[in-house]
Amino acid sequence: MKLALEPIPYYWPREAVLAFYGAVACSAVDVVYLGETVCSRRHELRLPDWLDLAERLAAAGKEAVLSTQALIESESDLKALRRIAGNGRFLVEANDMGAVRLLEGRGPFVAGSHLNVYNPRTLALLCALGARRWVAPVEMSRSALAGMMQSRPQGVETEVFVYGRLPLALSARCFTARRFNLQKDDCQFRCLDHPEGLTLRTREGQPFLVLNGTQTQSAKLCNLVRELPEMARLGVDIVRISPQSAHTAEIAGLIKRVLLEPGEVMTVAAQLEGLTAAETCNGFWHGAAGIERVLANSP
Repeated sequence: MKLALEPIPYYWPREAVLAFYGAVACSAVDVVYLGETVCSRRHELRLPDWLDLAERLAAAGKEAVLSTQALIESESDLKALRRIAGNGRFLVEANDMGAVRLLEGRGPFVAGSHLNVYNPRTLALLCALGARRWVAPVEMSRSALAGMMQSRPQGVETEVFVYGRLPLALSARCFTARRFNLQKDDCQFRCLDHPEGLTLRTREGQPFLVLNGTQTQSAKLCNLVRELPEMARLGVDIVRISPQSAHTAEIAGLIKRVLLEPGEVMTVAAQLEGLTAAETCNGFWHGAAGIERVLANSP
């Protein structure tokens, strides 16, 4: 299996982003997804910058993929989408059906997790339109994925999210702006002050959600490293992790170690737990509530 890094979901300063991908170029990651997928107001980097980063990563031996915005709200968003779809150089990850429509007939593309592909007929349709890879929804269980794997079209790759905060929902409202009593169009780019979002707690003080501009995420980190050997048996081609403000290269190295040496899974799982104070979850994979942590037998 290959290891992929999804786009940075947060709003980081330009220099931080450039430094981050400089480190990624030397990391264990095989596939790097680039671009702004959450909020169109985030302009520290624009398409020429993402294309330049893609060229640098490709020169370092990585597969670079441009990702489209998951929630299209305006004509300017559509113009940006058209430019990405027509870049003519790099594979594109489509995160809404408008992107699929623009990519149809232009060559292969990646069907992103935001397309919510839950059944074989939908996957077959996307493959007929040009998808060469699909990213399973983060809520998909092991049993549902097994069914999809049995009927997936020949030659299509399957990618599964295995580490990071779960992307749960997108809204036309900006939750971070509302937190500071600001309008979305005058948010003062408060997301820049929160490199991993704002934690929302219950009345009992327990972390529940993370507010990331127009996106909500899980407060717990999804950690499916113990399930990697099972994913290999199912025939998964690529596993995906989410960028963190710290330790991303180390996390990638540990997960790559399991991909190369499955017998190291329990050792690596313990090391990953030590990298963060955040609680972990794996409920969706086991058909339970996503927030839960199911204790499964070791492989």
